[in-house]
Amino acid sequence: MTLDAKRSSGGLGRGLASLIPTAASPPAITTPPPGQREIPVADIKRNPYQPRGRFEIDELRALSESVAQHGIIQPIVVTEVEGGYQLIAGERRTRAAELAGLTTIPAVVRTATEQQQLALALVENLQRSDLNAMDEARAFRQLMDEFGLTQEDVARRVGRSRPAITNTLRLLQVSPEIQDAVEDRRISEGHARALAGLDDHAAQDLALGLVEERSLSVRQTEQLVREVAAGSRLQAAPNTAVADPDIERLEADLRDALGTKVSLIAGRRGGRITITWYDEDDLARLVDRLTGGQR
Repeated sequence: MTLDAKRSSGGLGRGLASLIPTAASPPAITTPPPGQREIPVADIKRNPYQPRGRFEIDELRALSESVAQHGIIQPIVVTEVEGGYQLIAGERRTRAAELAGLTTIPAVVRTATEQQQLALALVENLQRSDLNAMDEARAFRQLMDEFGLTQEDVARRVGRSRPAITNTLRLLQVSPEIQDAVEDRRISEGHARALAGLDDHAAQDLALGLVEERSLSVRQTEQLVREVAAGSRLQAAPNTAVADPDIERLEADLRDALGTKVSLIAGRRGGRITITWYDEDDLARLVDRLTGGQR
């Protein structure tokens, strides 16, 4: 079984150590870090610069179950504003806390000017959230447009290389169909970057259909784009694969049981189960559910 963790720039994170206990594990430290406090959920104002474009209600419900049972493992990040707090990072956790009926939530409180709040909100989410590549591309562009940053500035602030920023920004030039496919995680960022090599959106969409029908790898997609650029014509695959209804039914059963996205990929011999988790709270919930709470 593969736990398919979405890309994060900072590794697994400090909170995950608690999921892999060892005989030499030190006792938990209960003293909150400097700047952390419990704040009323009702006093938190939403972040207008939230880069995440989608909040799946089923995922929020599943996370709220974990929050109701375990509480909030990782504090949110806020700054004080008139009448309450402005959310910087942790909107999924805040929404889940509301669904779970919590009245307070642990938060790290930071001090920042209004402009710094906006920049910090984007950078914090880019560094710590499970954003898809399109959300990242829009956030990079927003940092550049709102604050006049260069690609080099953005790279330095979010801990990426400048070429990585450039490549991600290229996704904003692909067709809406390809952008949707990236957001739905039907194709990877690498696939989308390869398809961006086709200037015409109609050709990109036709190539996207071939990539999905034939389950092409990124390298095969790059080869397809090179062939089209050399003058080859795109033709739809003659034999479109038909989804196995038994596999689809099993995927649906597993999604309902685990409360998260589950993919079954069949091979010639056996196959692979991919279970998606979205943050440390969600992973803790899945581990508990899969082990029956015995860990």
